[in-house]
Amino acid sequence: MTLNSDDFGIFGHYPFELPPLPYAYDALEPYIDEETMHFHHDKHFATYIKNLNDALEPYPFLHNVPLERILCSAKSLPEESRVKILNNAGGVYNHTLFFRGLAPASEPVHEPEGKLLEAIEGFFGSFEHFKEEFSDEAKDVFGSGWTVLVSDSESNLDIRNTANQDVLICEGLEPIILFDVWEHAYYLKYKNERADYIKNLWNIIRFK
Repeated sequence: MTLNSDDFGIFGHYPFELPPLPYAYDALEPYIDEETMHFHHDKHFATYIKNLNDALEPYPFLHNVPLERILCSAKSLPEESRVKILNNAGGVYNHTLFFRGLAPASEPVHEPEGKLLEAIEGFFGSFEHFKEEFSDEAKDVFGSGWTVLVSDSESNLDIRNTANQDVLICEGLEPIILFDVWEHAYYLKYKNERADYIKNLWNIIRFK
């Protein structure tokens, strides 16, 4: 994989900027509270943006490289900054998709339809069974990480867990939905009750 490309997609390139939420901070209540959204988006997500820019700043040859290409070109990254770049690039990638993948509960976008629904039913038996399996996987993530519904190049679906800010795109897998199960995503409201947070996320996951 080469490090030059003009395909910046939704992520942009250095210097990365914190994207605004596509809804109001209180729009996900009562499932995610306004305080958590400010804390998660304005503090945690913003820190990944800042740290990634700081890590990339000394390397002009990386300034016009899309985020996904950075993530999938680990061997081409400066060895002394490789871990910092990858960790923070993963944080930017995952959080961008997570916040874009949520919608106020009042919007009619929280159940799959069409080809996605057909695929879910084909691989998991039913949407309800899929939700149960996905939720169980999310509850079982040890420590901090993500649970992701992914599709491969042949449109096969799978549920995968990742640790910390690891990503799956470099395995040729396209994320469809992501659950953030880091404690900072839910602790202010749910404390240690991750299962309740996971159950309530289904009310605000965007499938369209």
